[in-house]
Amino acid sequence: MGSMGEVGDGIQPRSYWRWSKQDFFPEQSFESWNSYRSALSQTCFRFKDRLLSRSDDANELGELRKQSENEMKRCLNWWDLIWFGFGSVIGAGIFVLTGQEARYHAGPAIVLSYVASGISALLSVFCYTEFAVEIPVAGGSFAYMRVELGDFAAFIAAGNLLLESIVGGAAVARAWTSYFATLLNRHPNSLRIHTNLAENYNLLDPIAVVVLIAAATLAMISTRKTSYFNWIASAINTVVILFVIIAGFSHANTSNMTPLLPYGAKGIFQAAAIVYFAYGGFDNIATMAEETRNPSRDIPLGLLGSMSIITVIYCLMALSLNMMQKYTDIDPNAAYSVAFQSVGMKWAKYLVALGALKGMTTVLLVGALGQARYTTHIARAHMIPPWFALVHPKTGTPINATLLITIASACIAFFSSLDVLASLLSVSTLFIFMMMAVALLVRRYNVRGITPRTNLLKLVIFLLIIIASSMGTSAYWGLRPNGWLGYTITVPLWILGTLGISVFLPQQRTPKVWGVPLVPWLPSLSIAINLFLMGSLGPQAFERFGICTFVMLVYYFFFGVHATYDMAQKNAEMGSPSMQKEQHKSEVSCCC
Repeated sequence: MGSMGEVGDGIQPRSYWRWSKQDFFPEQSFESWNSYRSALSQTCFRFKDRLLSRSDDANELGELRKQSENEMKRCLNWWDLIWFGFGSVIGAGIFVLTGQEARYHAGPAIVLSYVASGISALLSVFCYTEFAVEIPVAGGSFAYMRVELGDFAAFIAAGNLLLESIVGGAAVARAWTSYFATLLNRHPNSLRIHTNLAENYNLLDPIAVVVLIAAATLAMISTRKTSYFNWIASAINTVVILFVIIAGFSHANTSNMTPLLPYGAKGIFQAAAIVYFAYGGFDNIATMAEETRNPSRDIPLGLLGSMSIITVIYCLMALSLNMMQKYTDIDPNAAYSVAFQSVGMKWAKYLVALGALKGMTTVLLVGALGQARYTTHIARAHMIPPWFALVHPKTGTPINATLLITIASACIAFFSSLDVLASLLSVSTLFIFMMMAVALLVRRYNVRGITPRTNLLKLVIFLLIIIASSMGTSAYWGLRPNGWLGYTITVPLWILGTLGISVFLPQQRTPKVWGVPLVPWLPSLSIAINLFLMGSLGPQAFERFGICTFVMLVYYFFFGVHATYDMAQKNAEMGSPSMQKEQHKSEVSCCC
């Protein structure tokens, strides 16, 4: 496999292992302190440039991929992607969150919480699938938003993706240690090192670090070998899940299902916002489009197929738990193990712990693959140093990007219990999926240089109505869960905004192979549901989300905006057609 630089430009490939300043900060703004001070003085101008500029499909598929110097190996098919879907989604979430949310928020109606979250996840999967087929690159939602919503929106997505990747990986690794201790018939914290540090940071977890490093090592060696391992582990996990469902229903007591709504409708959606974390990870599949042999066929089969089956499995598992044991008796820390013990199957807790371990192992494994590919494309755009974009010439994997995510996750997993960050992960995920639905509507109804300015203005107005009405519905639900008057205003407004797009705006782009059905209704519904679930989370989640977003913005204004501006200018000077389009600030692009 040849170097992209060697093949395309006649340049001899450089050593992969290099550490010069040019590899981390090659942009003109960082050549010297004087250059940096000059760049800072132009921050407002550069921010406006980045805010209004757009990438395009050709740039993401061609120019940007050259930053990696070597190609990723196309070695995956739809069967691999389906199993990657299982491996990336079915993990600790279903085993841990089901018991917690059934006990404290939803009761037996936790099944309906999984239905609500599953519908929202499937709507997001539709959007991801269309983009992944049209723009099959490693960047996932970051690349899609760069094309349709611009650099700044893509950066906010990128920051949340990296945060979700690092914190989520650390959380799963910590849970792995807890379940491993349970498998050994010991207390969940017995394998951690107890210290006198601050609360929530006083239980050091070296096992979590080892597990993260092991998963990352396999992901760096070979994508194909990782797929083989994922098949085996996911198959074992599927057997355990089938046992949980069948054994649970064989010991079912329908009286445990009453009352169905002990915490009311509010509890259903509050739990739905939390258990959405159990569906997280499917976006990793979209990042593997660059390594998929036939993206137009394999990605729809892999993404939609795996998520449809997973939604059914989650609902059946939640139902079996609540039919085995009354919600007031569910142990929030070891729900399935205690439930089986209560029906005389004490030995089953070891099987449950083994299934959870297998599930978490594959989540970490597929996460190491997907997260590194997100990071690679973010580095290709110079949002972070381009050193992390390099693909190893022999393995065909982004080793540097994998190391970045793994080391950061390991540091957090070693010290932090991460309980305080669980809801933050849900906010980040729901926010990104909402933005993806907006990006899809922009893609369908706006083509730069073709769509009339008046139509673009209408699209912006209708989108603002959809978003505002969805936020209003969510806010009213949080303030008056038993009220109804507010919905007579917000729901018709949402219908009006969506109907306006459907009636008054012609679609400017038709998907080449596979597209989201019932546009604009399904993407608009995705926006509404994701915002509604976000509003069901507590205020602390938004406080932490706000703090993390502020930190990201500080980084962006001191580094990201200057690096990406310099890269755009350099590519424009070199005559890249796609970047010349980006530099052309048409009125259409400005309004978008």
